[in-house]
Amino acid sequence: MPLRLHALPPIRYAAFGLSLCGLLLALINLLLLGGGWVALLVFLVCAAAAGLGVYDLRQSQHAILRNYPVIGHLRFLLEYIRPEVRQYFIESDSEATPFSRAQRSLVYQRAKGEPDNRPFGTQLDVGRQGYEWVNHSIAPTKLPTHDFRIWIGGAPGQPQLSVEPCTQPYHASVFNISAMSFGSLSANAILALNKGARLGGFAHDTGEGSISAHHRVHGGDLIWEIGSGYFGCRNDDGSFSEERFAANATDPQVKLIELKMSQGAKPGHGGILPGPKVTIEIAEARGVAVGKDCLSPSRHSAFSTPVEMMRFIARLRKLSGGKPTGFKLCIGHPWEWFAIVKAMLETGITPDFIVVDGAEGGTGAAPLEFSDHVGAPLQEGLLLVHNTLIGVNLRSRISIGAAGKVISAFDMVRLMALGADWCNAGRGFMMALGCIQAQTCHTGRCPTGVTTQDPLRQQALVVPDKAERVRNFHRSTLHALQELVQAAGLCHPHEVNAHHIVRRLTDTEVRLLSNLIMQVKPGALLGPLAEQHNVFRLYWPMASAHSFQASGPEVSATSPPLHDGDASASVPGQPAPAPANAADAMA
Repeated sequence: MPLRLHALPPIRYAAFGLSLCGLLLALINLLLLGGGWVALLVFLVCAAAAGLGVYDLRQSQHAILRNYPVIGHLRFLLEYIRPEVRQYFIESDSEATPFSRAQRSLVYQRAKGEPDNRPFGTQLDVGRQGYEWVNHSIAPTKLPTHDFRIWIGGAPGQPQLSVEPCTQPYHASVFNISAMSFGSLSANAILALNKGARLGGFAHDTGEGSISAHHRVHGGDLIWEIGSGYFGCRNDDGSFSEERFAANATDPQVKLIELKMSQGAKPGHGGILPGPKVTIEIAEARGVAVGKDCLSPSRHSAFSTPVEMMRFIARLRKLSGGKPTGFKLCIGHPWEWFAIVKAMLETGITPDFIVVDGAEGGTGAAPLEFSDHVGAPLQEGLLLVHNTLIGVNLRSRISIGAAGKVISAFDMVRLMALGADWCNAGRGFMMALGCIQAQTCHTGRCPTGVTTQDPLRQQALVVPDKAERVRNFHRSTLHALQELVQAAGLCHPHEVNAHHIVRRLTDTEVRLLSNLIMQVKPGALLGPLAEQHNVFRLYWPMASAHSFQASGPEVSATSPPLHDGDASASVPGQPAPAPANAADAMA
């Protein structure tokens, strides 16, 4: 309400007063003048408005309505439609909240098989700080296909060097569907995603909600994600069940086993699916009771130390029949990640892959503080994982996937330059299904039937049509990736590195990404740490293979904070004073 209305009390009640006057006049017209249907309609409208005004004055929940009866509802109406008004009429094409109109349009065009070329040049400001581009070659290559693939878990006849090594390596696409559970997504969305994955020859991550009947209909390749609730492989008390795990894991449709340690959008946070939402289908997929609260704890019960975690991974690999087994995490305390790496070195057990989830990743629902302020962004997490594995000579044995706001081929190239072998996308494939970024995923009222269990709303999502769109989006994105790789003069995306990406720092200064990011030499962490980046000098000695806890003193008590004017902190490759916390160390 405009502030000036506070000085004019009669105006606050004008709508209510007019409704009373209209009601009185309409009543007189009907009773004395024999008014027709128009007078009756006016009477009914004014009666409804007057009744609403009386209710507003008597209710105690909304102060606005008590002070502004009837007209106060206009404020709630405008607030209700504000997101749609902003999205369709106000926001610019490049304003990402969380995905820009330009990004969404790109997905829609590629999913529909429409031309995605843009006229009249870029709409981006190439002079702004942070703008990035790929250095091209004057001798570009010509590649026969865009179907880029990598082996995960070794190669046929060449198993990785690990205890209980993988014996069924998987030839994976470099672009796959990220983890999204049945329950978070509708049955029709799962059906369309999996059929699209089968048609396009790429993998579909189940999410921690396990393998539902809808995942099995079309036979698309599955990455089975196992969370702390052990859904699909749990005993009645919630503990891990070897028998139930083996029954699912040995299914030929399951290609990878992924142990979820944390999720980018809400790391360190468990979850609960309220009993009323636990339908027969969800209960069957997860192995829980129908109609009872379904708990996903914040930590695993099958292991409590890094060494135990590695032994659990080896156990999963053996029970699955030798399928590639790894884990997903969002980087938090660096010493916990280092402890996992030290456990690999001590036990000789290495995962076949690690998926790094960035804090910018999506979710069906998460507390605002977790979405906005918990967990490392993908760039920092990916760099730390990639460089640590190089520093202990394990990088060649472990493939790395990356997930977090991947939409375009440039997103993929940039992540591959930072160390990723492949990329996963969740919300991009949701948009290929028809998601319009309404951001009502947690309400059950998804307007396009993607994130709802309402059977009527789900019917809007026609599986055969949307499956084709999923395949088209995957194919067109990889075709764009092929063109970028060719323009750079390369033969495969795995040849992309940080030397190929340029970043603008100021109006007059640009740098190769390789000169701005942390880079560790092979085996460097196995020797003296004096010349290494702060994150290794400070936290590597604090990590133990036998505990996720730091073994040294409190981090905040060990070192002074960095000062803005400390020149050594900005010189690539030079050691800087010890940082006060993990964020300083990873910067």
